[in-house]
Amino acid sequence: MDRFHIVGGRSLRGTVQVSGSKNAALPILFSTLLGGSLEVDNLPSLRDIRTALSLLSQLGIRAVSLPESPDEEPGSSMPGTSGEASWTGAFRLWEDELASFEAPYDLVRTMRASILCLGPLLAHRKRARVSLPGGCLIGSRPVDMHLNAFAKMGARISIDHGYIDANTDGLVGCDIHLAYPTVTGTENILMAAVLAKGQTRIFNAAQEPEVTDLAWSLIRRGARIEGVGTSTLSVEGVKSLSPGAHSVMWDRIEAGTFLVAGALLGESLTVKGLDPSLLISLMTALSEMGAAFETKGDSVMISRIANPKATSVRTEPYPGFPTDMQAQILPLMAIADGPSTVVETVFENRFTHVMEMNRMGANIDIHGSRAFVRGRSVLEGASVMASDLRASAGLVLAGLLANGETVIQRVYHIDRGYERIEKKLEALGARIKRVREEAAQ
Repeated sequence: MDRFHIVGGRSLRGTVQVSGSKNAALPILFSTLLGGSLEVDNLPSLRDIRTALSLLSQLGIRAVSLPESPDEEPGSSMPGTSGEASWTGAFRLWEDELASFEAPYDLVRTMRASILCLGPLLAHRKRARVSLPGGCLIGSRPVDMHLNAFAKMGARISIDHGYIDANTDGLVGCDIHLAYPTVTGTENILMAAVLAKGQTRIFNAAQEPEVTDLAWSLIRRGARIEGVGTSTLSVEGVKSLSPGAHSVMWDRIEAGTFLVAGALLGESLTVKGLDPSLLISLMTALSEMGAAFETKGDSVMISRIANPKATSVRTEPYPGFPTDMQAQILPLMAIADGPSTVVETVFENRFTHVMEMNRMGANIDIHGSRAFVRGRSVLEGASVMASDLRASAGLVLAGLLANGETVIQRVYHIDRGYERIEKKLEALGARIKRVREEAAQ
């Protein structure tokens, strides 16, 4: 397994470009199972994207890379299979055959978002067999809300040896009241409703910008959706989707991670390719800690906070503070003046990184869903273990700040959601390198 070696204390300066959003790209890719064709660009080069493309290939979706120049020929094989050099970020996907309706365990186990093939398969092919999903170990994240909604729309569902087995004579629109504004649940139901007969209304829908991005990608292909960006989505089913094109939105969590890096170590660090209005909760928390921002168009410049102040955040669905950012703000809280608190309301097991940060000198106590941070710690480099995607990012930020060398094991987690993060940080002045296991032996 690869690992990162980081020598901390180096200032970060320059400009970093935010990549396309993993959390927006994945449902948009799975929406191709609804039929029609899609040209999509700004896809990030990530492990989860490649997993999704492999899964779609098994489900009869063909994908070819589009050339950067109109004079070039389109790719002839699965995008990105020959390495980073072949990754253009732009692809054409279409339904080539109806060979399979099964999403196997060997692919689904590595990526929670694979559950998003369930709704489109049911709506278009009327049959789906999908392994119960895996992904990061940050809580149970049950799929009951997905399954209850599909059953209400007319699907027959059973759980058989770790697989969701579902079929229908045709989905029928109805009113769906979500007990919680689940993002993947909203996306799954939304995609299924696009081809369902009649009207579907989703109440207490997730309002995350990534849900909005999916909705607009579907509208561009002929879907009839109202209430985009609100907590109530109304969908009038159509018989089929048309060919369309869409550019994936920027990654809010990557942008937020680099803003925290700037608050820790920045010397006029500019994060480019974002919409600051979608980061208000994070930027408010950083402002409370002493950060100053210079915003210009799609760029935000931030410098190191000389004397960070303590603050408290509570993770909530959008537009609240993102659960995907609590691990990254902890190193800043660790060196702040005074006690800080993080209240985690989204996932019940999302403080696995705290023990590793404490090994680096942080002073953080966990009591149930709360993390209490006693500030003014001095972080020291150590060998630590990443447990999930966002925990990895938090440990990278801690390592950039810490005295001496930090070694982060199991960085395959971070490769699921950050596009070449070590290269981007190195270009900003960080001392970080990836060491492959075979090279270390």
